[in-house]
Amino acid sequence: MSSPEQNLLHTPLYDLHLSLSARMVPFAGYAMPVQYQGLGMGLMAEHHHTRTAASLFDVSHMGQLRLVGPEAAAAFETLIPVDVQDLAVGRQRYGMLLNDAGGIIDDLMFVNRGTDIFVIVNGACKVGDIAHIQARIGQRCQVIPMPERALLALQGPQAVTALQRLCPGVEKLVFMSGGHFHIHHSAQDIDCFITRSGYTGEDGFEISVHEMQAEALAHLLLAQPEVKPAGLGARNSLRLEAGLCLYGNDIDTSTTPIEAGLNWAIQKVRRTGGARAGGFPGADTVLAQLDNPASLTRKRVGLIGLERVPVREHVELQDLTGQRVGEVCSGLLSPTLDQPVAMAYIDTRAGAQCAAVGTRLNAIVRGKPVPMEVSAMPFVPNRYYRG
Repeated sequence: MSSPEQNLLHTPLYDLHLSLSARMVPFAGYAMPVQYQGLGMGLMAEHHHTRTAASLFDVSHMGQLRLVGPEAAAAFETLIPVDVQDLAVGRQRYGMLLNDAGGIIDDLMFVNRGTDIFVIVNGACKVGDIAHIQARIGQRCQVIPMPERALLALQGPQAVTALQRLCPGVEKLVFMSGGHFHIHHSAQDIDCFITRSGYTGEDGFEISVHEMQAEALAHLLLAQPEVKPAGLGARNSLRLEAGLCLYGNDIDTSTTPIEAGLNWAIQKVRRTGGARAGGFPGADTVLAQLDNPASLTRKRVGLIGLERVPVREHVELQDLTGQRVGEVCSGLLSPTLDQPVAMAYIDTRAGAQCAAVGTRLNAIVRGKPVPMEVSAMPFVPNRYYRG
């Protein structure tokens, strides 16, 4: 009898997950842990542990690559609506690869490391992303995939306490900064590139490490009293409480950055009137929407449930007269708030007021209206360390 994981890829931590009795599921072509029920944890416990202590997530399915050469920053700017050339060494930014209609091919993080631009893309999109980058700017800089690198995320208010015990000096990093570090422990000498960032809304770190050293590093981190493992389930609930987009749910090739409310990611220098305005795919569409918000036909908003009924993706939203005004893209029962939260796209042609904070809408769950209210995001305040 064939295993359901027969055709799935394994991260370098696969054996560790099995030893911790993780429940494995297919995700982005990999067998990934959704939760660690064998430790008496599970999604809710992992979520709360991340909010109060520190959790270790395996995110090695993500794609890592380097852009190398004197034209790398200028070349990368032709693909994303973000300021790359002025980013200081050691600093990180969020960006988006766009198609010619301004739709989001993928969202990503990148760091100016001085000798290269280090880029992290989503696991489900990495093959296409790397091919896209290579085809568009491979003549101007080296595009070097890094399949030999694993990626671990240590997240939570006690993450810095645990990590600096192994890696003194890492506590000096601030949110969206990074650097090269060596972790020395007993016979272990582990080279890492660490950024102070993550996907949970909490303080934390993402650690790029060679695949041959990933399991040793994971064991060192899990040996710290503050740290327990966490899986995809908690990662999803944490990011939703933080109001962060999941590619494929909340953003995709049919969504522009402005529709998604990602205006903040487009720096002034790349906007109309800026020194390097436009010059990226879909610039005419994206900048027109940015300059004239009234032209938008839909908008991403947050929703909080007024009854304790979870509202999932693809659920229809109606105004109080019964007119369809939108659709939920992500939703669940918030473990922190103990009430439903969701993100949705509202059709602003049905009335701009439908997207205004405080507006009451109905989610149609199994044919019945469930009252919800448009809310500001994040649903749970972010606790990034800014120094």
